[in-house]
Formats: sequence, structure tokens, C-alpha cells
Amino acid sequence: MLFLLLKVRNFKGFLTFSIVDTSLKSLPKKIKQTLRRSIYYGKTRFHVTAETGIHARPATLLVQSASKFNSEVTLQYGDKSVNLKSIMGVMSLGVGQNTDITITAEGDDEKEAIEAIAQTMTKEGLSE
Repeated sequence: MLFLLLKVRNFKGFLTFSIVDTSLKSLPKKIKQTLRRSIYYGKTRFHVTAETGIHARPATLLVQSASKFNSEVTLQYGDKSVNLKSIMGVMSLGVGQNTDITITAEGDDEKEAIEAIAQTMTKEGLSE
């Protein structure tokens, strides 16, 4: 049986979940990834861990993932924000390794859009 102790904080509109019990290092990676992610409605922050950042191939996959939904989906990096359905916009940001990005979705299917994009980020090794 596994017990999980979480610390929940509200920080600027984000609900943040942190693993408090350090003896839980044996948790499966997927659970840790889910717990580290801060999700509030259609807005999610990611820490880009991929060595090459978000280059052409993963950018294309993110654009394809976002384009499946009716919601407006934006990617914010630093002080710039672009439409995540635009490959040129995403590539123009030049998102590198060890940077933080925020993806926002607004619309009827915002939750599904964020979940699909989060899955793509994890599957492609862009973020933990």
C-alpha cells in the first residue's frame, strides 16, 4: 500500500501540488510528472528539459496536437506569446533547454487540449 502526502498551494491562480514525503522517491515517473505539473483550468506551466529545447520536430508535434481542438491555444515564453497552432510562431520563440513555458487554452475543449498537449510534451521528452 502506498500513501502519498501532498502539499497544496495556491500561487497566482495556480494550484501547485508538491510531494512532501521524500521517502516516496520510488513513485513511478508518470505519477511524479503529473504531480509536478501545475494545472489551473486551461493553463499549464512546463519546465523544458529536452537538450535541444523545442526544435522543429517537437514544435510540429505540439502544433498538430493543439490544432485538433477548437480552443484558442497559446504558448508563452518570457515576455512573448504565440498561437500554438502556428509552427512559425512556435519556432520564432527559440525555446531552449532549462526554460519555463506556459501553455494556455481558452474554449469549450480547453481541458482536453491542455491534457493532450501535456501528453505530447511528456511523450516527446520535452518536459518531465
